[in-house]
Amino acid sequence: MFLPSFKVDGKKAVVTGAGRGIGRALAIGLAEAGADIALMSRTEGDLEETASYIHKLGKRTLILPTDVTKREEIQDSIHRIKDEWGGFDILVNNAGMNIRSKALEVTDDEWKTIMDTNLKSAFMMSQEAGRVMKEQGTGGRIISITSVGGHVALRTGVVYAATKAALIQMTKVLALEWGQYNINVNAIGPWYFKTPLTEKLLSDEAYVNDILAVTPLKRIGELPELVGPVVFLASDAGNYVHGQTLFVDGGMTIQGF
Repeated sequence: MFLPSFKVDGKKAVVTGAGRGIGRALAIGLAEAGADIALMSRTEGDLEETASYIHKLGKRTLILPTDVTKREEIQDSIHRIKDEWGGFDILVNNAGMNIRSKALEVTDDEWKTIMDTNLKSAFMMSQEAGRVMKEQGTGGRIISITSVGGHVALRTGVVYAATKAALIQMTKVLALEWGQYNINVNAIGPWYFKTPLTEKLLSDEAYVNDILAVTPLKRIGELPELVGPVVFLASDAGNYVHGQTLFVDGGMTIQGF
């Protein structure tokens, strides 16, 4: 038999930023692929809405209101997952944000806020998850959501770009260190997708035309098109993919913007 499973039946996954947008789509997609989902974000109401979708699929959820920029809150949520489920197999680092300031106008507070939310949180989540996965003895999967902005220069802002580039490199180093524990560490790098966070930008026809001009597929991405790559990396089909960033970008990174 040559076709590996693209399912994650019986697995337990943690998704940060799971209340809306990309995080919600990934949480529901992993549930559709067979996983139970621990949902993290700061807004409990958003998590409850995501959980309602997952319950309809017959999968379990844990609703964990968590500020992932704070180590103590991460640890409390991880402890609750261990108490409820004994551990977990998959972490998706999705929490992120941006403040679109020009480089000469970036403030120290903006730098800290973006760095803490996009980068520090992903490292702390990975570190805490790595400890659990190592102790379990069965390994696991860590998947971080970076961006094409970590690979090519965009209009998204210097701080955002720095965090996403750092995530790509962090993925490689964690993969190098943790492969011995059977912990696969990878990332995906999206281009523009239709989410609540991009709604305003994508309502600007001129901006959209600029995007499409450098996107060979000539369209904006749809959220289900991010679910497939994450499920692949989380499943047995992705067993030998390690330390990689898969750009899900309609071909954008083969040229530039």
